[in-house]
Order: sequence, then C-alpha cells, then structure tokens
Amino acid sequence: MAVNPNEDTEFNDALRKYGIIPPKETAPPSPSPPASPQLEDVLDEFTSDELLELGEDVKDDELERTINAYRRQRIADDRKEQKRARFGRVYPIGREDYTREVTEASKINDEDDDEEKGTGVICFLYKDGIPRSDRTFGHIRTLAERHPRSKFVSIVGNKCIQDLPDSRVPMLIIYRKGEIRNQLISWGADKERQLEELEAILMLCDAIDLPEHGRPGEGRGQEENSSDEEDDGDPSSRMRSAATGVNVRAPKNIRGPAKKGDDSDSDFEFDM
Repeated sequence: MAVNPNEDTEFNDALRKYGIIPPKETAPPSPSPPASPQLEDVLDEFTSDELLELGEDVKDDELERTINAYRRQRIADDRKEQKRARFGRVYPIGREDYTREVTEASKINDEDDDEEKGTGVICFLYKDGIPRSDRTFGHIRTLAERHPRSKFVSIVGNKCIQDLPDSRVPMLIIYRKGEIRNQLISWGADKERQLEELEAILMLCDAIDLPEHGRPGEGRGQEENSSDEEDDGDPSSRMRSAATGVNVRAPKNIRGPAKKGDDSDSDFEFDM
C-alpha cells in the first residue's frame, strides 16, 4: 500500500513515531504584526488647527482631554521656539561692529536656557567674484534661514582682517559664549563643498543646534548638487562623515595683520 507521508492521519502519526516516515513539516511561524503606533506619534503628525478639529470630532471624553492637552503643549512649544528663533538671515557688519555683533552676541543666552549655552555666531568673511566664496555665501544664507536660533554675520574679508589674501577666502570664524570654537579657512579651495558638509561642521562646533523633531509639512529645501551619498539614517554619523577631511583649523588666536603681499599658507586665525 502506498503511503502519502503528507497526509495527516493516525496511521501516518504512528509511522512517524517509529521513524518510518519523516516528521511532518511545520509551517513557519507567521510574523508578528507591527507594533501599534503610540498616541503621541499619531498626534505629532497633526498641526495645531488639525488637533483642534480632531478634539471636537472625537466622542470619547478622555481622548478629547488628551488631544486638547497635547495641543496646548504644542502651542506652548511653538511659542517658545519662535522666541528662540531670533535671527533667520545673514547680517552684514563692519569691523567696528565685530566685538558687539559677534563676540558679545555669542554670550547672550536664551531666556529659558538654564544651561547658559550662549548663542552660536558664525562670522563669514567673503569676497565677491570668487566662485567658491559666492557659492559658500549661498550656503550661508540657506543655513541662516534653516537655523534661526544661530546668528550669521558677513563681512568682506580684507575689511575684517587687513591684507587678507584672496587665497584664504572664504573664511568662517565660529563663536559661542565669547570664545572661538573653530575656524574654516579657504573653505572649498581644495574641492567643491556641499551645504551639508558645512552644516555638519557647524553642528559639531556647537554653532548650530542639532535638529529637533520637525513639524508636519516641514522639510529642507533640496540644495542644488546635493550629496548623493547613502547614510544609515543616523544624523550624528552623517555629521561625522561630512566632517572628515575638511580644512578645519583649531583656533590659535593669532593677532595682527599679515605682511602686505604675503600670500603664503601662514595661519590667519583671528580674535577681536
């Protein structure tokens, strides 16, 4: 008698027991269903106005109270963020403004800043007509709008540092709490630099804050020729990757102008 080992019969169970036919194949376990999203994650996708409408539509009183409480907290957070976003553009300055607009401005804390972190101030030294300087100026304008809690100022290079050679432009001097955190010299002279690289450096220098969870509909504008390199989704790893190998110089606070006509690779670190 032919035996079908795939049949689920008592006879086949007995044959399996004595090893005459192979064990019955077990079906692979079905995957666990994805975890249900938390209420906070769902509510975070709505604007304040949408939360108001949602609270009016729900029939459950407890859920309505939860939504309204979340909306009130959202509004409070938005107001706090608006107060912190004091800048949002690039401010042109002169040499005589440097101490007030850069060094002293970097010492100012937000009203609710218990850590007294000061303000990130990025001073951009440029010269019109130099392609890498013009391109970087576009990046600076974008970053100023993207990070309105940090202050971006601009000044013509040789009006800030006497006899600054064109080879050292563009230069960025980065302050926080009255101290130079870093300097970027001849940015983009070695190769064409992307906006994301500069943003990463400024984050690592603590000149701009790490991105917080964005509101619905918010997104960064796509920068022309943006990097196509893949990443693992971790902002910190992207920053470390972008920062690797760039021409960053540790501040040495070297005072005084260079000798006229000197276009050497000597450092032009600057401290007012």
